[in-house]
Amino acid sequence: MLADALLVLHFAIAAFIVGGLILTWAGAAAGWGWVRNPVFRRLHLAAIAFVAIEALAGIACPLTVWEDLLRGGARPDSFVGRWLARLLYYRAPEWVFTMAYLAWAAATLVTLRLVPPRAWKEPSPRALAPGPTHDPRAPSGPPPPPR
Repeated sequence: MLADALLVLHFAIAAFIVGGLILTWAGAAAGWGWVRNPVFRRLHLAAIAFVAIEALAGIACPLTVWEDLLRGGARPDSFVGRWLARLLYYRAPEWVFTMAYLAWAAATLVTLRLVPPRAWKEPSPRALAPGPTHDPRAPSGPPPPPR
């Protein structure tokens, strides 16, 4: 059970790394302000940087090692464990994964430059876009008839 919980956490981190970059691109195009949140962006960069550095150093992911220890080297037995393991673990040479992690880290760095995070109080470009203005002191409705 604990191994399954660890597998779910591992999957959530992988989804954050992959989905975070994709949503940042989509959000930049759609004008979503939250994709420029500096905390989100720094956590995202730190996550993929950790994975890429691990891969370059030839270090196994600690979550994978811990999960294997909890399972006693066995494959996932529960339904959730079996399906998440199929989604998360692929068979390929290690250099393929290292190159993929490095490419994703590079894309994250480029995105950080092209779609920079903003300070909390700074309005989004959508909020600054010209559009109809409304003066709350102005009378509403049609103008009064002439006298």
